[in-house]
Amino acid sequence: MPLTGLLRKTEPHVLTAPVVGFAHVTVHYNGSEPALHDISFQLVAGERVAIVGPNGAGKSTLLKVIAGILQPSAGSVEVYGHGAGGHICIGYVPQRTQVDWSFPVTVVDVVLMGRVARMGLFRHAGRRDWQVAAESLVQVGLADLAERQIGELSGGQQQRVFIARALAQEAELLLMDEPLTGLDAPSQEAIFTVLDALRDRRMTVLVSTHDLHLAAERFDRLMLLKRRLVGLGPPAEVLTPANLRLAYGAQMTVIQTPEGALVVEDICCEGHER
Repeated sequence: MPLTGLLRKTEPHVLTAPVVGFAHVTVHYNGSEPALHDISFQLVAGERVAIVGPNGAGKSTLLKVIAGILQPSAGSVEVYGHGAGGHICIGYVPQRTQVDWSFPVTVVDVVLMGRVARMGLFRHAGRRDWQVAAESLVQVGLADLAERQIGELSGGQQQRVFIARALAQEAELLLMDEPLTGLDAPSQEAIFTVLDALRDRRMTVLVSTHDLHLAAERFDRLMLLKRRLVGLGPPAEVLTPANLRLAYGAQMTVIQTPEGALVVEDICCEGHER
């Protein structure tokens, strides 16, 4: 079970700064074509934003840059007014394929990992840490599975455990990379029930997804990527025929119904996402 992103220092927030600010960010992998090119945007506290776009559009790359896992080749990234990296306030949930679910660790152990940055890597969890972990599991509806091995849980339950880890970390910005992929409707709804409750905490949530319909229905704003920023704003303003054709090209069919409703069919093949 990776500790990536857990050992972070506390940075004092600049109260007037956006939660996340990208200014002309470009990311290259080994001298190849840019995974992201000249991306600029800002996120504000408490909003829920979906990152959408075809495979290879740069969705995962963007999340990793915010988390401090990747460094941009050009441009600047700030989180609450400071450079990316060193932020205990960021909770990062990677794609499920990037996690070793066979690692012998219980649900509550995973959630306690969220306390490492606050208690120190070589210190034992104290009463307060255990209390916070237990409360976090209650908030995601998994208190009864605390002693279960993480690999025994369903995909949706595993995603909620990682949200609980972010809650135990006392994160203010939650990054989730394809958390809904492969989940049935009830499992997806359980995750959104948790995310809805996070609005009361003013937690900012940034989620990458392939599901355009769900993104349009359940998120405040959409970020449409194809290595460049194609659109950012309310779903109706972003998911226009022109933007969709620009982002997806031959991978998507755009149909205008007689009622005026936009129907899109994503025929993009599933695969590794950068």
